[in-house]
Amino acid sequence: MKKKTNIIAIIVLSILAIITIFPLVYTFLNAFNTGSAYGLIPKEWGIRGFYETFVRRPDYLIKFWNSLFIAICIITGQLLVSCLAGYGFSRFKFPGKNILFYLIIILMMMPYQVTLVSNYAILERLNLIGKEAAVILPAIFSPFGVFLLKQAFDMCPTEFCEAAKLDGAGEVRTLFSVMIPRAKAAVASLVILSFVDAWNMVEQPLVFLRSQYQYPLSVFLSQMNERIIGMVCVCGILAALPVLLLFLFFDEDLVEGISFTKI
Repeated sequence: MKKKTNIIAIIVLSILAIITIFPLVYTFLNAFNTGSAYGLIPKEWGIRGFYETFVRRPDYLIKFWNSLFIAICIITGQLLVSCLAGYGFSRFKFPGKNILFYLIIILMMMPYQVTLVSNYAILERLNLIGKEAAVILPAIFSPFGVFLLKQAFDMCPTEFCEAAKLDGAGEVRTLFSVMIPRAKAAVASLVILSFVDAWNMVEQPLVFLRSQYQYPLSVFLSQMNERIIGMVCVCGILAALPVLLLFLFFDEDLVEGISFTKI
């Protein structure tokens, strides 16, 4: 009976895997399509799509760099803020701590579009509309990052902090030398999830940025109206490549981090 159950599970999971992978395979094959119609197996093969992307549309590389710059800035700032805030919520007692944490949970469950107008009003007063900082700064203060690392730090035994303090370490040194290494799986998970979120954002750049030269790759892809099939697919594959590489190299850290924090 158990063997039959395992076989059924393998079949179901295999079907789900094929359904998940099929769009990637389809896009990859059509990246070499030089014809005028999509197909699982292109009738005409070539590298015209790559030529059009890298030679005829150099703005693609500019958008790629914009996405990379925005993602790296968001991840760096988000890690710093989330580590400090998560450590504070985990190890310190202060008035209103529980209320503030409940507010963070509420913000975490809200769609980003709910706060889009208020963020725009604040950024406009700060004279940041039209600058990359308008996209980066709101994303740095991530409720999910604070929640994730607070849960991770809660799982770390207090004995490590006490031992560090006996050795003369302050709170900052305890955080960076003891707590973060102990919660490295959760930190790696936050890096991966933050990168995916920053890499795929569309609404924020459209609302906060004014120049098309500032737009990231996600906006570029959403506005593509090219008739060259190969070029469209090449752009899609190259846009997905950084995310795929992250998951390939850090998938174990992602699973371990989520399971470690019991989310």
